[in-house]
Amino acid sequence: MRPTGLMALACAAVLTVACNGNGRNDASPTTDNGAVGTTGEKIDTSVGRSDRSFVEDLTYAGNAEVDLGRIAAERAASPDVKRFGQMMVDDHTKAGDELQQITKQYNITQPAGLDDKHRDLKDRLSKLRGADFDKAYIDAMIDGHQDVVDKLESRVDEVNRTATLTGQQPKDKNVKPETSDNSVTASLNAWAANTLPAAKAHLDKAKSIKDTLGRTNTTAKR
Repeated sequence: MRPTGLMALACAAVLTVACNGNGRNDASPTTDNGAVGTTGEKIDTSVGRSDRSFVEDLTYAGNAEVDLGRIAAERAASPDVKRFGQMMVDDHTKAGDELQQITKQYNITQPAGLDDKHRDLKDRLSKLRGADFDKAYIDAMIDGHQDVVDKLESRVDEVNRTATLTGQQPKDKNVKPETSDNSVTASLNAWAANTLPAAKAHLDKAKSIKDTLGRTNTTAKR
């Protein structure tokens, strides 16, 4: 009878291990990065390298526009440059807050402060005064906004150009984001399309101010 009892115990142990093993397999985590939408479709929420790079670049640029705008609003000799600086603070703070809503939603880390390039620019501008500051600041705004516009344009399908400044509504809304099956990319593209008109308006305004400063300097020398 003893061998029979040992055999029964052995069989029970085998069955227990098999059941536990099947339980572990059923509960094993999946490597799928997708979420499930309201209609059952899978939504890709993975964050790619290009999206992270885009967020980093635009965050640094926005931080710089706000920091330099504050300096211009306080230090600029030209009233136009002062107003432009304050507009940078207002508009880029708003755009930055909207970008932050996306990064929080998808747990994307944003850098704080300035990168080396913008820190060097801030240090250089901080040493200037009067007309020298105005010229150097506006030149930097033209270069910086051209770079921002290029990055934003890479994520949109632009039908008709719109232009909007602080306190104004766009005349039309034909700047469309590029479509994407990835929800992170789609959200960033939508932000880019929403931000592009103001960035282009800033670039145009900076170029206009540069022309005005040039005419003022020419008249002063005569």
